[in-house]
Amino acid sequence: MGLDRHGIGFIRYASTKQGLGDVATIGRQGLAITPSELQRVLGKPDAPHGEWGEPMLESLGASLVESFDNSDFEGATHLIDLNKDNDLPRQYDTIIDCGTTEHIFNAPKALRTYTELCKIGGQIIHVLPSNNFNNHGFWQISPELFFSLYTEANGYGETEVFLCDMGERDFWYQVTPPSNGEWSDATSPRAMQVMCRTRKVRDVAEPVVQQASYASSWEEPHAAKYKMSSRQRLKDAIEGTPLFSLARFANRVLKPPEAPLRRNPDLTKRVIVELM
Repeated sequence: MGLDRHGIGFIRYASTKQGLGDVATIGRQGLAITPSELQRVLGKPDAPHGEWGEPMLESLGASLVESFDNSDFEGATHLIDLNKDNDLPRQYDTIIDCGTTEHIFNAPKALRTYTELCKIGGQIIHVLPSNNFNNHGFWQISPELFFSLYTEANGYGETEVFLCDMGERDFWYQVTPPSNGEWSDATSPRAMQVMCRTRKVRDVAEPVVQQASYASSWEEPHAAKYKMSSRQRLKDAIEGTPLFSLARFANRVLKPPEAPLRRNPDLTKRVIVELM
């Protein structure tokens, strides 16, 4: 596991929401960033750089940093198998999952363990692969997962989700939560990461997780159980025409790849330094 500029930047952003306190990292986190870039991301000319991320996290205010992994090959503090139930040593103020959950086959069990590791009032941070990470791990994560899991009913608050284009360094794209049974598409020709911060408000014995768009449809009368937004119907109709297919092919051939994130009405472009 390694913390890149976006992962480090998002942890810094989370630290402006509340102090990191005692931190548990899922996997021992190395630094996948140059010393000069680390200084730029943290805004600190003396930002500590080395093989591992503990000094960097301490520079952001962490009072303690311990790590959890399935093997001691990188010197993790605690050894646990996130596919299974575990006896956990204690709880922490901040849980950091940067590049681990996609490698866990039983991802729901892992996500539940993160909540069990987190104190009430603590925060959980994810920076995980989304689009265009085929074969990097078992999973590519959608923003919908976090919006459906980290709800008030399930004991969480302050949930916010961003996408970042790995080809851009200065911007993130904040995702609008799903509403009224509609979802948003966020495709990109380049690799994207999804980043989430949420706060644990209370313990819930059995969280209920259903995709928001379908849960909304189920609440409607029988005749309207499956509904598609007018925007989605129009989009599907246009994309089904031969002319659209030809135009899309020509666009890909004649124009260099660029991230369409900035054109998505469900995403709000954010300047990273203005968020800190």
